[in-house]
Amino acid sequence: MGLNPQLVWKHFYALTQIPRPSGHEEASAQYVMDFAKEHGLEAFRDEVGNVIVRKPATSGMENRKGVVLQGHLDMVPQKNSDKAHDFEKDPIEAYIDGEWVTANGTTLGADNGMGLAASLAVLESKDIAHGPIEVLMTIDEETGMTGAFGLKGGVLKGDILLNLDSEDEGELYVGCAGGTNANVKFEYKEEAAPAGMVGYDLEIRGLKGGHSGMEIILQRGNSNKLMFRFLYEVMDMDVRVSSVDGGSLRNAIPRECFVKVAVPSAKAAGFEAKVKEFEATFLSELALVDENLTFKAIKCDAPTKVMDADVQKKLTYAIYACPNGVARMSDSMVGLVETSNNLARVEVKGGEGKVLCLLRSSVDSAKLDLENQIASVFKLAGFEVWMDGQYPGWKPNLNSPILTTMQEVYQKMYGKVPTIKAIHAGLECGLLGGVYPNWDMISFGPTIRYPHSPDEKVKIDTVEKFWNFLVETLKNVPVK
Repeated sequence: MGLNPQLVWKHFYALTQIPRPSGHEEASAQYVMDFAKEHGLEAFRDEVGNVIVRKPATSGMENRKGVVLQGHLDMVPQKNSDKAHDFEKDPIEAYIDGEWVTANGTTLGADNGMGLAASLAVLESKDIAHGPIEVLMTIDEETGMTGAFGLKGGVLKGDILLNLDSEDEGELYVGCAGGTNANVKFEYKEEAAPAGMVGYDLEIRGLKGGHSGMEIILQRGNSNKLMFRFLYEVMDMDVRVSSVDGGSLRNAIPRECFVKVAVPSAKAAGFEAKVKEFEATFLSELALVDENLTFKAIKCDAPTKVMDADVQKKLTYAIYACPNGVARMSDSMVGLVETSNNLARVEVKGGEGKVLCLLRSSVDSAKLDLENQIASVFKLAGFEVWMDGQYPGWKPNLNSPILTTMQEVYQKMYGKVPTIKAIHAGLECGLLGGVYPNWDMISFGPTIRYPHSPDEKVKIDTVEKFWNFLVETLKNVPVK
């Protein structure tokens, strides 16, 4: 890409050319293993599939505490609906757009490709002073934190974990939220559509979506919530739902929702008018955060099968009532979301339906309360509900020695003290710290905007600042 630092951008570009959606990290793992072999570095994969690479201390630095550089091999596969892209086969089309690097209609993979690239650059560099280095690259961080859950104690030797998976240069993260997956499942009878019906494809598009931890505070529209708000309002028109396809991944705020419906022909004109009315309402309410929203009803052949009316009504009530977005802000850290839910996925087809949510909170009791609220809503509808994938938060340690070191290094380099923050997103630090309680942990990175969406981009000049800060931090790691 012709950008500096060249080693970081070289590896980042290489990663964009390797398909690596969550659950399909084999090629990216092999890239790292081949790289380690080429450079004579010890490397292996643990039993769950994480990649671990070791580099000895440089001369005179053998007495420093060992550092684990950590990131994840996978990326979030999100694309615009009009973009033809197979995340399991096609490379990312990255390009420079002014001060940023972004991608053509898909996620870029800077989350966490930038952290991986910086780690590989440290391993390859011949002129960085550092103590013993280990690089831990986990699998499946974005959908289940499988690699972090599967990491065993005693494998890694370091004392300090530098997680390179944060998204604001100049900020040091010392804590994160824990999370839970909420799952809803139900069955319904497919009935023959009543006679005299007109078919419509309802489409909500153009929402910005984004990372359900980082961007949830921006109060962007949720396509599933908007769609079922509309369906609630047109119940008296005897609208019948045939299928629903809303949202995609748990950790991405849903940007699109598609519903096929049958409408009595005598009420078709009123239905179309209602769609236009709600499009205007949605645009008015979300004008400052989702100005490109569209809501359309496109005529199509009337569906032959629809949901039974009772289950359709229960689903509509439940989705409309389900908590979504920010539930509570933190009392201890200004501007930090404490608890939230992302109603991420609604799918209805062929007699079966499911709803998927991702709950986050830095307070375990608040997370449990939100779990119970969501379960109550869907249990009242008679649906099966269960929680899984729970992972812990990371409690801040403001007396951290590496935090003190990094504050001093940053101030010396850039003339200001970096901001200390906790993050509402789920970092792997909470899980990893449970396995290695001796670790002193910090998370930081370059500036990345709109991760988990096709608008994802990384600010070019912050990559160099992040890299230089990482290099100086490694030079100044405390002695054992």
